[in-house]
Amino acid sequence: MTPRRKQRLIMTIALFVGAIVVIGFSLLALRENINLFFTPSEVNAGDAPPNTSFRMGGMVVSGSIKRIEGSLLVEFDLTDTAETVTVKYAGILPDLFGEGQGIVTQGQLLPDGTFEATQVLAKHDETYMPPEVEHALEKAQKMGF
Repeated sequence: MTPRRKQRLIMTIALFVGAIVVIGFSLLALRENINLFFTPSEVNAGDAPPNTSFRMGGMVVSGSIKRIEGSLLVEFDLTDTAETVTVKYAGILPDLFGEGQGIVTQGQLLPDGTFEATQVLAKHDETYMPPEVEHALEKAQKMGF
């Protein structure tokens, strides 16, 4: 093999290995930043990954909002009309948060089965409902719940 061919071969191999490393790091970053969405039915069925942040959406159950006096801690139930999950949130809730409203929460599932939210997003007007929540409610209704 001539020195020139050897140099080209080494350069080609180095570029190939570099491309594999870049693709590997890109896939790793995408995997860590993916935002999974689950309904309360899927969470209760065990489909939600433990110790992983994910989004859960549904409707706030009427009469389920409990505020802890002297703190920002709020506890409420979230349903997709089939199943219900208790959500705990410490923070300021959106102005449009209320009973019977469609919301999306982001957080983790605790070992006791409650969902600890780090973020709560509420709809922005009377007619809007987050697409994930709307599809989950339609799916639950089609299943006969």
